[in-house]
Amino acid sequence: MTYVVVARYRTRPGEQDTVLPLLDTMAAASRREPGNLAYRVHQGVEDPRTVLLYEEYATEADFTAHCATEHFREIVLGQVVPLLESRDVLRCAPRAEVGA
Repeated sequence: MTYVVVARYRTRPGEQDTVLPLLDTMAAASRREPGNLAYRVHQGVEDPRTVLLYEEYATEADFTAHCATEHFREIVLGQVVPLLESRDVLRCAPRAEVGA
């Protein structure tokens, strides 16, 4: 059972070319964290200002630890968030299987 986070960002006009390399750096650092199973950055095909992050962690505590890292504070909060028009974060836990 893993803990999944899906974040949807919409950059301010013209900022996607600044945000995407920052998120690539963030992804590389995040993949080295204990408990991180995946960190993927996707860009919208129809709307290149839309960025989707798919993150997977072994536990919710691993995601909480991720949010406390220096690279999260410096890159996401310090550099990326000011360049966004909107930011939605969806936290997902596995659904219990029927009959399990």
